[in-house]
Amino acid sequence: MKFKYVFVVDDDKIHHFIIKKLLESSNIDVEQVFFENGFDAINDLKGKVTTGEMLPDLILLDINMPVLDGWQFLEEFIELKDKISHDVVIHIISSSDNKIDIEKAESYKDIIGSYFVKPMTSDSIKSIFS
Repeated sequence: MKFKYVFVVDDDKIHHFIIKKLLESSNIDVEQVFFENGFDAINDLKGKVTTGEMLPDLILLDINMPVLDGWQFLEEFIELKDKISHDVVIHIISSSDNKIDIEKAESYKDIIGSYFVKPMTSDSIKSIFS
């Protein structure tokens, strides 16, 4: 699948920078929007659904964030999913390699593509975009 529009939902600005650099160095040309918590991201998504604006086809989602964490984001996304006309691929990108988080991600396998442990590398970015 060729992605055109990506939401990066992560409270770590260094991670935002790393993702930008990895996309650049891998010659991956996508529109990117960065959010520092799940609350801002889900509200932006809801707004776009309501107004009919272009929606992301890929979401790179952190788990541990303030305001609304990744799990809460996923619950809200599930409620919104029926109103979204195209597939949105969600990959978890987390600093947690905790077995509990990885198993919890399995329970969302209908909407989560893969679970990546930070730091992201050019190989992990290429595996998402190829």
